[in-house]
Amino acid sequence: QVELVESGGGSVQAGGSLRLSCDASGYTSSTYYMAWFRQAPGKEREGVAAIHSRSGITYYPVSVKGRFTISQDNAKNTLYLQMNSLKPEDTAMYFCAAAVSRIISWSSRTAYKYWGQGTQVTVSS
Repeated sequence: QVELVESGGGSVQAGGSLRLSCDASGYTSSTYYMAWFRQAPGKEREGVAAIHSRSGITYYPVSVKGRFTISQDNAKNTLYLQMNSLKPEDTAMYFCAAAVSRIISWSSRTAYKYWGQGTQVTVSS
């Protein structure tokens, strides 16, 4: 069992920055991948970043590459998402997720077994 709690969301103007945090507890050594997803109203949940827990290899979609950075502090069992140059289209609920087995596609929601409750990010123009 892995429990995830996100924090750090808020409201910013376009061009601003936010850093999201995800505190993990429980059997955290079982995780293969950690990821951030987002879901805007009326849209499907989409992956915006992932990190392989042991190697630290990171993954991003084109829409956020160069603006978002995922990182992890294993000593604190905390996952981060640094978001820079935010755009109004980044407005969404952001979720932290953990996969506890090998996965084929880092951006597939079904690959992740554990989810946080989400934190809202609102970017105004």
